[in-house]
Amino acid sequence: MDVNASSWLVILLAVVAANLPFLNEKVFGLVPLKAARKPFLLRLAELAVLYVAVGGIGMALESRIGTAFPQNWEFYWVAAFAFLVFAFPGFVVRYLRKHH
Repeated sequence: MDVNASSWLVILLAVVAANLPFLNEKVFGLVPLKAARKPFLLRLAELAVLYVAVGGIGMALESRIGTAFPQNWEFYWVAAFAFLVFAFPGFVVRYLRKHH
């Protein structure tokens, strides 16, 4: 897999993973809860775990292509906020759209 394809794969995976907590009532899309609705804090925790998972996949792809570049804290903050921006459509569908 070349650099361009792996970059787009990580971005697509980030968009899907960022919206997953908001688009279903199961934990990580697999484990059903006893409660009727998933609490917002659980959705945020799920979002944080998925952020770390997508970051790990991105690092694995980067090291598979060549040498992984060392990153500072600024990179991870920017990536975290980009992940939150990717999660905005799912948040809008779950909390801001009127349900009839």
